[in-house]
Amino acid sequence: MKLARTKLASASGKLSLIALAILAGPFALADDLGWYAGANVGRSSATIDDARITSGLLGSGLTTTSITDDNRSSGYKIFGGYQFNRNFAVEGGYFDLGNFGFNANTVPTGTLSGNIKLKGLNLDLVGTLPISEKFSVLGRIGVNYADAADSFAGTGAVNVLNPSPSKRETNLKVGVGLQYAFTDALAMRAEIERYRINDAVGNKGDIDLVSLGLIYRFGAKTPTPVPVAYVAPPVVVAQAPPPVEVAPPAPVPVVVPPPAPKKVSFSADSLFDFDKASLKPTGQQDLDKLAAELKNTQFDVIKVTGHTDRIGSHAYNQKLSERRAEAVKGYLMTSIGIAGDKIVTKGVDGAEPVTKPGECQGKKVSKALIACLQPDRRVEVEVVGTR
Repeated sequence: MKLARTKLASASGKLSLIALAILAGPFALADDLGWYAGANVGRSSATIDDARITSGLLGSGLTTTSITDDNRSSGYKIFGGYQFNRNFAVEGGYFDLGNFGFNANTVPTGTLSGNIKLKGLNLDLVGTLPISEKFSVLGRIGVNYADAADSFAGTGAVNVLNPSPSKRETNLKVGVGLQYAFTDALAMRAEIERYRINDAVGNKGDIDLVSLGLIYRFGAKTPTPVPVAYVAPPVVVAQAPPPVEVAPPAPVPVVVPPPAPKKVSFSADSLFDFDKASLKPTGQQDLDKLAAELKNTQFDVIKVTGHTDRIGSHAYNQKLSERRAEAVKGYLMTSIGIAGDKIVTKGVDGAEPVTKPGECQGKKVSKALIACLQPDRRVEVEVVGTR
């Protein structure tokens, strides 16, 4: 008995639909823009359509007595990409979804075995939305160019006419995931992806890959902690009180107004790279000039306030402004050599802009809007009680 066409449904899986509600918001990415690369490894799965296999055998005069499915495999992907802006990247790579198969026993006595190997190339558009300083939600949509290589073998009453069909075709690919950034350069991803596949015998279906992997961003820098110098408190030597004398009538007191505080505002773009909190060499030079002026000056306290622009979320901008203020504090402590309790820091999340209302139009993030809001990104250093 000849089997003219065997129905293998390893690529026509009837998998459950996975829904993800992506939280929209003007978050900013901590990762650097530019090139990156990575790899994932995990578990792939498909649903083999036993009913179609049974129907195909029955059409050839064979009755199926039992079917054993191999619908789980190991898969991996290797990829590279380019981050164009804070929320979007293009990613391409190579994937191998593994092997799937079945073994069917028939009456009259015979067996039919089928196997499919799936691998290929993909090109995706990846969207990223941070949900905290370290965690981000990923969403992707793209195309896959898959090579489906089938192999069939029959024994006894089962005769296979085409034992090695294959198909190369471009289909849709989607996915969602989570990303955790260990540093600006290194991050971990957990993803669920669905590949639409043509199985080479006329059927289309989905293969799911659940994987875990790492990505590395080229050129990203890990912030170096600012060393903090310890300065011993001054030693106060007690002196004997002077002899009591009858004082002349006290003159009329003259009220001397306290000295005006010294306040200096530094552009955040001159101190830090965009969206960073590590001082640049040029920023250190600007702070060195202020430190030189304060070397031999007595003061009560130094107030350092970090400001961001209005781009981004309240929570993210608050943390970024606080981190920048702390970076300036640490550098001034090292340069001037004073105790840390003499410098207080505060972060403002863009609520105190210096640009006028309506001066920088638009809500969509662009280079023009970022440049217009440059005066709002600043660090203010106020020296109180100078004398």
